[in-house]
Amino acid sequence: CLDISAGSLYLSQYCHRWHIKVLAVDENRTVVTTCPPVYPRVNTMNSRIIVGHILALLILFTFTACDSTGTDNASGQTAQESQPAETVAEPKQEPAVEADTETEADKEVIAYGRFVSEREDDFTWENDKVAFRIYGPSSNGKGQVSGVDAWLKKVPYSIIDKWYAEHLSGTSYHEDQGEGYDPFHVGDSRGVGGTAVWVDGVAWPAGKYETYEVHESGNDVVSFTVTYSWDTPLGEVAENKTVSLRLGDQLYHVSSVFTLDGEPAKLPIAIGLTTHDEKAQVSGNAELGRISTSEAIDEIGIWTGALLNPARVIDVVHVPSEEKDASHIWLLTTTSETGDLGFRAGFAWEAAGEITSFEAWNEYLDSRAGQ
Repeated sequence: CLDISAGSLYLSQYCHRWHIKVLAVDENRTVVTTCPPVYPRVNTMNSRIIVGHILALLILFTFTACDSTGTDNASGQTAQESQPAETVAEPKQEPAVEADTETEADKEVIAYGRFVSEREDDFTWENDKVAFRIYGPSSNGKGQVSGVDAWLKKVPYSIIDKWYAEHLSGTSYHEDQGEGYDPFHVGDSRGVGGTAVWVDGVAWPAGKYETYEVHESGNDVVSFTVTYSWDTPLGEVAENKTVSLRLGDQLYHVSSVFTLDGEPAKLPIAIGLTTHDEKAQVSGNAELGRISTSEAIDEIGIWTGALLNPARVIDVVHVPSEEKDASHIWLLTTTSETGDLGFRAGFAWEAAGEITSFEAWNEYLDSRAGQ
């Protein structure tokens, strides 16, 4: 018998007959098909020739079948490799790229100010040392009047746009993220240098600003004008207030024109610094035209101050009050006959690292007296 199994050939002879057992090769190369036996007797030589031919045909058949099976297996393997069923290759991981939340504009060292429509019409201004805010027409609630807010910054570049954008997206500017923050409470107070009409020992402050105009911003100086109007015991008062702030200065400058019932007038005016319900220590020097405060917010010193031409000073008064936000130190003065008034106000923050004590702050203010 002829047997093909696992690639080997075996030939045997019995009963004077050749039985050829042909097995087709499947994928395991196992015999599965049988051919009928060959009965005619032949001589040995002829038998050997016949068997040799048959062997040649079988070997050719076997190689052809094996090659076809290998090709099919190779094709199947390629398909499986392209779409693996069990082992999934991890996608190539590119290095993570952090979002650049800062632009070159964020890092510019400029004097800058703008109307902030996205935050209740604030108007905010800054330089490389300090930043300030006043409240606008659409601001809501008690305490958003004409007092001046202090934004405490410890970086020289512009932060206004960045802080507002972060605040509106959920990162509060009332918490220090490394550049500074706004912990300063204004409420109904005068904040840092807000003004009021002074009548019989009582302050009559303006409400929110009504209009604004930016004159200069983005270079060495920021300058703008805001307008106010409000009722007082003297009549209807209006103020046209121009504010400017230069790079390198801790103090903004105010140049205001007041009118009474639409006409220029000499009016009694008070320039105030809040004492935050007497949490702050106060100091005043009428001869130099200076008032100042010192307190700690979150255990870090902050000092505020205002300067007026000593020739225009009537008095310096400290007025504590049990009413919230009503305690102040005041510089009392009057406008000119044409309603003009000029002064300076500002602050220093210990964390900024330049002015680090109340004594140093007062020295800074006194060195600017009369300017």
